[in-house]
Amino acid sequence: MELVADILLVAGAFGAGLYCFVLARRLNRFNDLEKGVGGAVAVLSAQVDDLSKTLVDARSTSLASGNALDDLTQRAEGVAKRLELLVASLHDLPDEPAASENNEAQVTPETEPNLAEPMFVRHSRVANGRTS
Repeated sequence: MELVADILLVAGAFGAGLYCFVLARRLNRFNDLEKGVGGAVAVLSAQVDDLSKTLVDARSTSLASGNALDDLTQRAEGVAKRLELLVASLHDLPDEPAASENNEAQVTPETEPNLAEPMFVRHSRVANGRTS
């Protein structure tokens, strides 16, 4: 009886060893960095890092764009207020009589256009480091 128990015990230990060997090989293939899930996890981890860096860059860019938009909005509101004042001041001007068709404006040497000078001139302005 003891011999049968010893044989069964050795067979059980051999079976458990074989099971552990097969399980270790499967686990190594599972964690393989090139072909297995370990490689997929490594690739996904690298992509998450890249996306988080991109997100930080996009956030800083959007904050800078928002600040620039706020500045432009404030400038536009200031210009709109000045335009409203100018339009309001135009209402205060007296109406001038319209020139009749018979009374044409006479051209004097002071009002005669100088044809030697160019009619249109382009002025370049530098705004925010760019020329327009």
